[in-house]
Amino acid sequence: MHCKILGIPVQDGAGRMGCEMGPSALRTAGIAAALRELGHQVTDLGTVVPARQHVGPHRNAVLKALPEIVAWTAAISEAAYEACEDGMPIFLGGDHSMAAGTLAGIARRAGETDRPLFVLWLDAHPDFHTLETTTSGNLHGVPLAYASGQPGFEGVFPPLHTAIDPKRICALGLRSVDPAERAALHQAGVTVHDMRAIDEHGLAPLLRAFLERVAVEGGCLHVSLDVDFLDPAIAPAVGTTVPGGATFREAHLAMEMLHDSGLVTSLDLVELNPFLDERGRTATLLVDLTASLLGRRIMDRPTRSH
Repeated sequence: MHCKILGIPVQDGAGRMGCEMGPSALRTAGIAAALRELGHQVTDLGTVVPARQHVGPHRNAVLKALPEIVAWTAAISEAAYEACEDGMPIFLGGDHSMAAGTLAGIARRAGETDRPLFVLWLDAHPDFHTLETTTSGNLHGVPLAYASGQPGFEGVFPPLHTAIDPKRICALGLRSVDPAERAALHQAGVTVHDMRAIDEHGLAPLLRAFLERVAVEGGCLHVSLDVDFLDPAIAPAVGTTVPGGATFREAHLAMEMLHDSGLVTSLDLVELNPFLDERGRTATLLVDLTASLLGRRIMDRPTRSH
């Protein structure tokens, strides 16, 4: 497979600084080498650079860095659209606001084919706020709502070429959902599996059912992996830690199942804040999870001395 790595050093959507260092940390942790060891061709497409955008004031006064995020979204969308051609793009973030652009670009490309686009959202948060409903003003909380065509972004964010059908989205691992998001998710028809569902049923049956839906419809699958999907005990390098996340084995199981499905066509790695990491521990884990998604098996994992 031809893997295309694209750095997206956006941190304007998060509540604290540091995510702009995420792409560098993932490169330093050896993501390209890990994929090449698995036999994949790897091309590093460099780094997205946004152009300045003029955005007027919004009636929700708490919104933070709105012009910057609109500029990032426009640039990322175009870069993601280009990266989707003849390969599997792996987007290195950056906070989760970048998914507004990656999803928009991927959906545009998918709209030119006969394959429907599905999204697996691995995150403690659904990021399903609109510009109207967010109370924190941090715009890493809106990308899934924007990309699925929810109201309230018109005239502010770039127009969508193709909106993602929310009924083709599965949010897995949620454990921090605001009331406005809960109502919007239900109304839109997003498939939601919070950590209680994982505790009760296990990760495998829930993920398997979603993958079967993708396969039946002949779909392609974008995976958006937020560091806070993982339990902070194994992945501390994130500014939005929520206790009780996925374990090491649950995370690798998900990646192995995704590889076995053969359905994944693009990947986000987001919210890595190296400033909060412990000697590159979280960056290394993300590289290992990416390798699992691209074919590394348990018996292939190198032994590391600590």
